[in-house]
Amino acid sequence: MTKIDLLFATSNKNKVLEIKKVLPKEFNIKSLDDIGLCEEIPENENTIEGNAIFKANYMYKKYNLNVFADDTGLEVDSLNGKPGVHSARYAGISKNSTDNINKLLKKLKNKKNRKARFKTVIALILNSKIYTFEGVVEGIITKKSKGENGFGYDPVFIPRGYTKTFGELSLEEKNSISHRSLAMNKLIDFIS
Repeated sequence: MTKIDLLFATSNKNKVLEIKKVLPKEFNIKSLDDIGLCEEIPENENTIEGNAIFKANYMYKKYNLNVFADDTGLEVDSLNGKPGVHSARYAGISKNSTDNINKLLKKLKNKKNRKARFKTVIALILNSKIYTFEGVVEGIITKKSKGENGFGYDPVFIPRGYTKTFGELSLEEKNSISHRSLAMNKLIDFIS
């Protein structure tokens, strides 16, 4: 198989690390940082899928490169799906994970139903055609943060079938079940 060059429309080093761990060697991934871009891509759409598609289109139109973008949200049942599409900015535009977690735990303080899911949608533009891939992991929200691994809401999310949060799992363990790797594996299968 020949090398496939793809631009990953993100500056999030944690996402890039996760993606590079699950991709076969045939893929050559470059992040926005790798090509010297530090602009923030707008996330103004009403859905996770809409944001992923917008970000991929934005970079494709600007640089005419094969590109993929993702958007991820944490959907909590007892909060009517919130924070959802606003997960990264739940506690404000600073995108502070600790503040986001604190706000989430405060909102869930007296809630018995702590069911939640992580949802990732990856939008791929390959040879000017757009494709989307979705990954979902069901789980529950803990009452306090546990673990130093991962990022975002990982320290408060226990995936179904596990007793540890994503923040307590190694990157390899998380990648074997995560929403992002599920979506990415669909993309890999599609391209392969």
